[in-house]
Amino acid sequence: MTVRETLDFSGRCLGVGTRYEMLMELMRREKDAGIKPDPEIDVFMKAISLEGQETNLVTDYVLKLLGLDICADVIVGDEMRRGISGGQKKRVTTGEMLVGPAKALFMDEISTGLDSSTTFQIVKFIRQIVHVMDGTIIISLLQPAPETFELFDDIILLSEGHIVYQGPRENILEFFESIGFKCPERKGIADFLQEVTSKKDQEQYWSNKEQPYRYISVTEFADRFYSFHIGQRLDEELKIPYDKSKAHPAALEIEKYGISNWELFKACFAREWLLMKRNSFVYVFKTTQITIMSTITLTVFLRTKMHHDTIQDGGKYFGALFFSMINVMFNGMAELAMTVQRLPVFYKQRDFMFYPPWAFGLPIWVLRIPLSAVESAIWVILTYYTIGFAPAASRFFRQFLAFFCTHQMALSLFRFIAAVGRTTVIANTFGTFALLVVFVLGGFVLSKDDIDSWWIWGYWSSPMMYGQNAVSINEFLDERWGAPNNDTTINADTIGKAVLKSRGMFVEEYWYWISVGALVGFSLLFNVCFILALTYLNPLGDSQNTILDEDPMEKPQKSEAPKTSIDVVVQNGSDTSSIADHAPRRGMILPFQPLSLAFNHVNYYVDMPNEMKGQGVEESRLQLLRDVSGAFSPGILTALVGVSGAGKTTLMDVLAGRKTGGYIEGSINISGYPKNQETFARVSGYCEQMTSIHHM
Repeated sequence: MTVRETLDFSGRCLGVGTRYEMLMELMRREKDAGIKPDPEIDVFMKAISLEGQETNLVTDYVLKLLGLDICADVIVGDEMRRGISGGQKKRVTTGEMLVGPAKALFMDEISTGLDSSTTFQIVKFIRQIVHVMDGTIIISLLQPAPETFELFDDIILLSEGHIVYQGPRENILEFFESIGFKCPERKGIADFLQEVTSKKDQEQYWSNKEQPYRYISVTEFADRFYSFHIGQRLDEELKIPYDKSKAHPAALEIEKYGISNWELFKACFAREWLLMKRNSFVYVFKTTQITIMSTITLTVFLRTKMHHDTIQDGGKYFGALFFSMINVMFNGMAELAMTVQRLPVFYKQRDFMFYPPWAFGLPIWVLRIPLSAVESAIWVILTYYTIGFAPAASRFFRQFLAFFCTHQMALSLFRFIAAVGRTTVIANTFGTFALLVVFVLGGFVLSKDDIDSWWIWGYWSSPMMYGQNAVSINEFLDERWGAPNNDTTINADTIGKAVLKSRGMFVEEYWYWISVGALVGFSLLFNVCFILALTYLNPLGDSQNTILDEDPMEKPQKSEAPKTSIDVVVQNGSDTSSIADHAPRRGMILPFQPLSLAFNHVNYYVDMPNEMKGQGVEESRLQLLRDVSGAFSPGILTALVGVSGAGKTTLMDVLAGRKTGGYIEGSINISGYPKNQETFARVSGYCEQMTSIHHM
């Protein structure tokens, strides 16, 4: 989904909270007081108070605030699909929460991957939410800029699990000065706060010259805070119990989800329809695949070679029906990979109470029904009369119904396996195993009469057995499969019944409808189990045991080994001088050839996204790098800086040869020679930017 669609969907699911009730109350008071509201403000209030809208004014506001308006119509992307930059993905995650009506927000490291200017603008907007809307927001930041730090009202300083300080920002330096530590004038307060509790950095801030410095532990800091006047005031406030009777009725949310169940279903249905259109290639490919396979099938089982005079002839038709059943089953396996790919986003939105699991699963089920009908119809139309199945029109539509129910059963089975497996490897393993079991116990590979009694339950629980029985009964109970020489009085059993009995199939007509009903029942069962798995199962996390490092000051002192000297080599022209020439050396010296990297007039283009073409952009290519030149020399540490979305990652991907798509122009040389990716990959390394967002 695009950035705008992602935020629109989040805002639609989260609802408007109490905005509508507040608007009604405001309108009532304005009417009583005879006040005529400003037309623009009135339109704005009404626009943000209507729930269930596919697009919302709040989305446009948040996009502008987060600086995402420049990429609003670009796909978010993932590891395999090019999308927006890492910093922009970080802001999309923040925007998903800001478009909702939540008044309590907990934001963890929202500045990672963002430039200081963008972080300042976001925190400035959040501060307005807090002050104007009386919101409760806590943000954890890593080394914020001084301007950003000044925007906060309260500071909580956490170290080694202890709260060192909690209170107004203006008093935090006063607290540390009362202990004996002072922040230098040209030192950022945020940097000072992170270093003053550190054992290795604390001493430089000791300001009490009358007393010798001693290390102040984090526990001692925490104890002294409660004797500080801010800590005492906080302790007194917490002793007073909260009077719930004075709370406003809207202070607590009593509804589990932001909008009604019907509106949630419509929102998820609209998103599923959008994703199906955007992933139309998958469904076109599946349709093309089943068309090709049906063409191959009708040439293998051509009706001119398919007779219906003997039991051996019936075996050929039986094989054609089984092969058709296999193709229909395999065609549904693509659902497994598509479901696994979407589960991470689902788990995040489920846990944030965007929508219930049934609202996610039901649209998938409903929207796959027309696809099943189309794919089953293609197979039956192309193969039924060309293979030479029973010519009656009723038999034709019955076979279509059987294949349709089988395809629906296969889709629901693989969706259920994907929800239980939750990862690609596990789901594919279970999916392949399920296919093998279903095929073996489907009634063709092993006849019912050949299955041991202690394993017969597997035969009755195999969904494919019912599909195989439905299509077989539909074919072999037709009148043309009569007695030999068309004399029905010779034998009690017709050829068709003899073929069915030889494979252990049912020989009564009503078993067709029982089998179709069983397939529908399996489809319902697997879809219900799919929704239950979505409801109660959590993603498979890579939880690890946390091992705390021992305090280096408390480690037993070991006998010191001879220290290895560090040689600092200064190269100036052809002269080479070495510091610590006479120091003892250890280890070995590996030959290493320094390499320089120079790039000249590098341009990088990608195909213009369809969303931007829809906005009226006429160019066929979008340029991401514009005439970039530079050089990286050995022995020099180079910083590549720029705002989020400037193209830093794109440039490094191009230079490292990691771009598999797009169009690259310009020259890249390694020590004067044109770069050869096969050899360059052996002498280079790449540390990838990782993002914490689950993509939409």
